[in-house]
Amino acid sequence: MPRINFHQQLAALKDKLLAMAALSQQALSLALESYLTSNLSLCDHVKEIEEAINAAERDVDEMAYDLLAKEQPMAIDLRFILAVIKINGDLERIGDQASNIAQRTETLSGVPLIELPIDIPDMGEKVGVMIRTALQSLLEADARLAETVLAMDDEIDEMNRLVQAELVLLMQHQPEISAQALNAIIVSRNLERSADHATNIAEDVIFWVRGSDVRHKHSLAEAE
Repeated sequence: MPRINFHQQLAALKDKLLAMAALSQQALSLALESYLTSNLSLCDHVKEIEEAINAAERDVDEMAYDLLAKEQPMAIDLRFILAVIKINGDLERIGDQASNIAQRTETLSGVPLIELPIDIPDMGEKVGVMIRTALQSLLEADARLAETVLAMDDEIDEMNRLVQAELVLLMQHQPEISAQALNAIIVSRNLERSADHATNIAEDVIFWVRGSDVRHKHSLAEAE
């Protein structure tokens, strides 16, 4: 009976983490919408969600550490709890990136909207796919699905590099639109960091399911 109760607690921990993940996804989606539409009311909603994310992070950590202390799990159960603790931190940081994007919307309040030669909506959509896929791999304990997220990260890195290069060049020729261009560079960077957190989540799923640490293998492959 005690072991059955332990696995029920693991399932409850996973549910709490997935509920927090839904908040992080919602925050990022609303923040991006606020930036693209200059909707300040959405910024307030993002702030409210971020507070809920911070509270959820504390709850998940407390539950995970409690299970570690009381149950002293072994093997795959131990890896799962350790992965949850790390994923929990990455989800909170996605919420931070969402808050940063919402701040860009507020910074641009009253500044004329202009069309920039970059595709932030496409970048945001691709990052959203990365996050959803990473979380789906967590839900299904699917290491192969998690591996697909690692491959997606390269494209986001390249998109971010192109955004920075194009907008820096644009500011040199049109300094009057520097405010809009600089904010777009920051938003692009926030999206790129969100993609990094999705990658971290996928790597932690692989660690949980297979017991293998792929964090530095991915970065070494990029260096080569």
